[in-house]
Formats: sequence, C-alpha cells, structure tokens
Amino acid sequence: MSDTGARGDDVYQPQPEDEPSELQPDMDDSLGEPGTDAVLDQGYSPPERPHARQGDDTTGGAQRTGESLDQRLAREEPDQEPPAGDGIGDLVDGEGEPVDPEAGGRRAGRLAPVAGTPHANSVLAHDVGIDAGAASAEEAAVHVIEDPEDGPLP
Repeated sequence: MSDTGARGDDVYQPQPEDEPSELQPDMDDSLGEPGTDAVLDQGYSPPERPHARQGDDTTGGAQRTGESLDQRLAREEPDQEPPAGDGIGDLVDGEGEPVDPEAGGRRAGRLAPVAGTPHANSVLAHDVGIDAGAASAEEAAVHVIEDPEDGPLP
C-alpha cells in the first residue's frame, strides 16, 4: 500500500475548525432574516409547569363531563393591584416626592426681565406664566422662593 494515496478513513474525518461547515449555512449572509446569526446559539426553554397535567380533565371521561363553574372559579387568580401612590417615584407609605423647603412649592412659568433694568443679563425677572399651557423642563425646574424679610413677591 502506498503512503501517498488517501486512506478510507480520511473521507470521514471531521472538518478542521478554521473551515466553515457545509451543513450549517452562514446566517450572516442571509437576506431579510434579522437576528439569525445567533439562531444556532439559542436554546429551548420549556414552560414553567406542565399545564395539561394541572387539571383533572386529562382523561377522555373527565373531558366529557367537564368542570363545574365552582372548579373553574377556584383556579382563577386575582388581578394584581397596582401599588398605592401617585406614580412620581414615591414609596407606598411615603409622603410623596421629596421637596426641599428652601426651593419653594409654587412653580414659576416663563421669566421675563424686569422693565427698566440697565443690563440685559440682569438677575431680576418676573413670572409671565407658563408658555402654551405646558411647562418645559426648564420652566418646571424653576420655583418661586419668597424672601422672609420682604414677604411674598408680587
């Protein structure tokens, strides 16, 4: 027997790792199939519990007689109630959104410069109301702080 000829076992040898397999198509090159590059890596997740074995109607006789209304209602699960609160990120038994007492509780709307100020970049302004009925994020962040010495601002 010669050493240069192919042996019969060479035909059935597995392919080296660096050569692509001919049996599995390259899913990266397929058209119109989003997310198919990881199809071969995905596994199967069985259901949490066998639903058919839960009830008593797995036999033919039990399926013919059926369930009574009381048995059906006993299997029902109540709806989950949403947690109490106003939905602003507060705790169920909390006092609502925490507000700094120095920040003031009343929101300011659009701020316009006070008439007669000598400089355009003055820090004096007055509230002219919320623009178009809805406050922007910047407007909602501004709150009115009352000076304890002067009383409420006009």
